[in-house]
Amino acid sequence: MSGVDSYTVLVGGKPTMNYVLACLTLFHRGADEVVLRARGRAINKAVDAALLVMNRFMTGVKAKRVDVGTERLTTDDGRLVEKSVITITLYRKA
Repeated sequence: MSGVDSYTVLVGGKPTMNYVLACLTLFHRGADEVVLRARGRAINKAVDAALLVMNRFMTGVKAKRVDVGTERLTTDDGRLVEKSVITITLYRKA
């Protein structure tokens, strides 16, 4: 995949299996790492997708790093809001 080692899957409102399929596709195309990133209510979907990839579909994939934090966002009406964010880095064992 043209020399890039890591790819990001942004998790949102779609069904969890869509994100699982996106991760599997990236790994099968040769990615060494796949990063799942989600905010707010989508955090549980990102965790579910990561666990499904690791435990059900690709047992050679492990979680390398899990980061949690807060992002400040400006809404359309100009208000400043803080959203929880999670970043899960999955890697395939060589």
